[in-house]
Amino acid sequence: AAQASDLVRAGDVLTITLERRIFVWKVLGTGSRRGPAEEARLLYEDMSPPPVPKGEAVPDAIPALRDAGSGRPTKKERRETDRLLGGD
Repeated sequence: AAQASDLVRAGDVLTITLERRIFVWKVLGTGSRRGPAEEARLLYEDMSPPPVPKGEAVPDAIPALRDAGSGRPTKKERRETDRLLGGD
């Protein structure tokens, strides 16, 4: 597994999550100096998936539906849900 301290080389693909967004960048080269952002953008290729439009939920993040005003499930209800989902 890669670590934050590993060196980045040309050809590496970086996957970064930041504030519910996913960025995928392919490193094209390393800079010889610290310079302006326009120069830095030439050093990577953005392969990120398109962002999810505002107001649309990510399919994996859809919460379970409950009747309005029913509150949190009781311990008994949680156990029944666990049994139903195979959690024992």
